[in-house]
Amino acid sequence: MKNKIIIIGISGPSASGKSLLANTIVNELGTNQVAVISEDSYYKDLSHLPFPERAKLNFDHPDSLDHELLCKQLDDIQARKVIQVPIYDHSSHQRKKETKPIGEHTIIVLEGILLFVDPELRSRMDIRIFMDTPLDICLVRRLKRDIHERERTIDSVIEQYEKTVRPMYLQFIEPSKRYADIIVPRGGENRIAIDMIKAKMRELLGNSIKQSKEAV
Repeated sequence: MKNKIIIIGISGPSASGKSLLANTIVNELGTNQVAVISEDSYYKDLSHLPFPERAKLNFDHPDSLDHELLCKQLDDIQARKVIQVPIYDHSSHQRKKETKPIGEHTIIVLEGILLFVDPELRSRMDIRIFMDTPLDICLVRRLKRDIHERERTIDSVIEQYEKTVRPMYLQFIEPSKRYADIIVPRGGENRIAIDMIKAKMRELLGNSIKQSKEAV
C-alpha cells in the first residue's frame, strides 16, 4: 500500500499572508512533491446569475464554497488519482472552463479563509496552521490586491469589508483558530515560522521517501 499523502491546511483572515506563506514554502523547498491548492478555487460557480447579483453575494460565508467537492477531491488525491482543480475568476465571480490538474504529490498545502470551519475538511488535514495577522494590516493588503489584481474600486472593497469580510471573520474565521496546531503571527513574511514549517515538511518528505524504499 502506498504512503498516505500529507495534507497541511493554512487558514486565517483575508489577506493575512496565507498564499504568500504557502507559495514561499513550496518555492523554497524546490520540489515537485509539494503542491498548493487554494480554497478560492472552490467558490461555487455563479454563471447562472446576472453579474450585479453575483457581486452582491456574501463570499466570506461558508455556504459560498463547495467544500463537498474539495473533500471529494482530497479523497481522490489520497487514492492516487489526478484531480481537476477548478479555476475561479474573482473579477467575474464564476469558474473558468479550464481546470488545473494536480496529483502524485507527497504533500498538499491547502490555503483558505474558511478551511478550519468545516469539520469534514479539518478531519482530512494532518497539520493546521493559522495566520494571526492584525486586521488593519489585512485591510491595507486587501485594498492593494483587489484594486490591482481584481479590478475593484476603493469604495467597493471597503463596503465589502464592512458588510461581510470583518463580520464573517468574527463569526467564523477567528473562532476556528482554536483548531490550529500552529499559530503564525505577523503574516507570510515571518521567517522563523517559514523555516520551522519548511524543516517539518522536509522531515515529512524524507520519511515518505524512506518508507517508499523500505516498501520496495
